[in-house]
Amino acid sequence: MNQNSPSGRRTNSLGVHSIDHFAVEVPDLEAARTFYTLFGLDVRERNDTLELYAVDNPHRWAVVSQGGDAKRLRYLSFGIYPDEADAFAAHLDGCGVTRIEPPEGAEADGIWFAGFDGLPINVRVADKATPSEKSEFTFVSAAPGQSGAIPNSKAPKVHPRRLSHFAIFTTDVNAAIDFYEKTLGLRLSDKSEPAVAFLHGAHGSDHHLLALVLSDRRGMHHNSWDVGSVMEVGLGGATMARAGYGPNWGLGQHVLGANYFYYVRDPWGSFSEYSADIDFIPHDVDWPAANHAPEDSMFLWGPDPFPEFIQNTEPAEA
Repeated sequence: MNQNSPSGRRTNSLGVHSIDHFAVEVPDLEAARTFYTLFGLDVRERNDTLELYAVDNPHRWAVVSQGGDAKRLRYLSFGIYPDEADAFAAHLDGCGVTRIEPPEGAEADGIWFAGFDGLPINVRVADKATPSEKSEFTFVSAAPGQSGAIPNSKAPKVHPRRLSHFAIFTTDVNAAIDFYEKTLGLRLSDKSEPAVAFLHGAHGSDHHLLALVLSDRRGMHHNSWDVGSVMEVGLGGATMARAGYGPNWGLGQHVLGANYFYYVRDPWGSFSEYSADIDFIPHDVDWPAANHAPEDSMFLWGPDPFPEFIQNTEPAEA
């Protein structure tokens, strides 16, 4: 175990501390507004885009723009500490990354470079949006002689608290692990060769900030949002399913990360996930990463995923 600072930062480890935000392009901005609002997010307009916030959380988690006839992942932005900005610039240059101009409409601050498979990556000074301790998880049971029934007419609205993690398609999972460990300082949590891998932040994060899923091209598989109970996972999923979104996958519990999940298929074939009680890796813990058999890598219980769950619906880049 490395010696670590009392501030919750791992010393002598240059690395991103959070996913600051993601950006996607969709064919229909109004369809995106309807989907993400019903999902429980705070959807705001800004400069002909939609920005996604969690209710009662000031952080902007996503930028959604309109264009083209298919959904496309535009870029990922990661946050770093202010006192590491110069060191990070020198580090990335030493890694030999290809610096690029910001994608059209994106903010120019920070460092922009071509990630694995050419995905635009931004590294910027930002507040730590990833928690520094495990998120609160609750389970409420009725006492003897009392009713725990909640009428559908009085069911609470589910509001995710924050972005938990983001999953991207990649053409080579092991090579992508090496790239993002080297450039961003992410650390391997677990993997199941050759199909999937999970990476966490050195300065304390959920079991994974970034998930890698094998495909023949890059793209977004899902964005995952933290909620506080199994009830919220199930109720959020049921609300979306009753509104006609699907096919979906859940309710269930993952093996790697151990979180309870429900994946809602968006109008463009990718997913937004309700997630609760995911494993947390503190800054001073060296997680015992392992390569797991397929049957020990996906879910402990729940329905089988439908055949198209791992389908990449994004077009190949020209």
